Amino acid sequence: MIGSRSEGSGPRALRPAAFGAEPGGARLARIRRSPHFRDGVFQNPGGPARTRPSASAVDLAKVFLDKDTRPLRSPRGTVPVHPTTFADLAEPPATGLRLTWTGHSSVLAEIDGHRVLFDPVWGERCSPFPFAGPKRLHPVPLPLAALGPVDVVVISHDHYDHLDLPTIKALAGTDTLFAVPLGVGAHLERWGVSPDRLRELDWHESTRIGGLTLTATPARHFCGRGLRNTQHTLWASWAVAGEEHRIYHSGDTGYFDGFREIGAAHGPFDATMIQIGAYSEFWPDIHMTPQEGLRAHLDLQGGAPHGVLLPIHWGTFNLAPHPWAEPGEWTKEVAEEAGQAVALPRPGEPFEPAGKLPAEAWWRHVSGEVRRTWRAAGALVAEPPVRG
Repeated sequence: MIGSRSEGSGPRALRPAAFGAEPGGARLARIRRSPHFRDGVFQNPGGPARTRPSASAVDLAKVFLDKDTRPLRSPRGTVPVHPTTFADLAEPPATGLRLTWTGHSSVLAEIDGHRVLFDPVWGERCSPFPFAGPKRLHPVPLPLAALGPVDVVVISHDHYDHLDLPTIKALAGTDTLFAVPLGVGAHLERWGVSPDRLRELDWHESTRIGGLTLTATPARHFCGRGLRNTQHTLWASWAVAGEEHRIYHSGDTGYFDGFREIGAAHGPFDATMIQIGAYSEFWPDIHMTPQEGLRAHLDLQGGAPHGVLLPIHWGTFNLAPHPWAEPGEWTKEVAEEAGQAVALPRPGEPFEPAGKLPAEAWWRHVSGEVRRTWRAAGALVAEPPVRG
């Protein structure tokens, strides 16, 4: 296989399969030729980003184990998952575009007669081990097979909450194609995906699949699955254009000025899927707050409210110190203030951006009171709320 390495014997053979594989051969040579690869690592747009928490392990432990705030990071009751079925998704969307958020950053997008599955995670934990690591706070809304045929699986980067070994192995047994950032194909090949089914892209590169054009666009984040973070796999956001519709998936990213350029080149978008959870003052460069997520959406749309914002990367795994329901509340509030349409589906609830949007704050039924700490001066907000 192109770019693969033999695991051989010794320590490398003992690597957990979930660690994936490091790029080698022709794949590594291509990585080294990338204009975004310098000094042995991929570089972030907008200058260096802090990829490690700006606090000691002791200080982080105090925050995560605090007896008063810890209970707020999980739902108090059963998350109301929408009982999606194969029949719900069998009928084509009336408007030509339908989105189904299945939790965290996983979204099935049905666009102009094609089916795109972003960052599918059906595993119980986002971890290399089945017995440890962040566990799902709600079940998957439907079995992976119940989604029906998928034309292309799009991966934003190789972190465990976006690239899931059990899910990829299940999809490897289908005939779907995979669009991934540069270097990520090494993991998929190790897990059984044949090279001819991979479309591996650098930023600003595009691939054509059926009637869709998929473009890997910049993001401000980092990569890594093993004990050593070699930064030899790229991270990306994605713009997908069909004959009639355009959509955008942010992957994981900190806020940066490049959203305006992405929007100018590939937008405006009928819908954006924007990361608004797992933020913290300890890692402000690599994840966005809901306030920043709204700014990113507006940048992508040319500066004014347009299309529909679908918040992702929240509600499914406990990955940060903020309250579990805070991303939903904060996003709903700032979007309404800006006059921006926002979809707030239960996990598994299909909706069409051009139709009636799910708008109920469903998380309030299973969470405690969400205190609006973001109204406090300097509370993870880059600037006052955007208003329409």
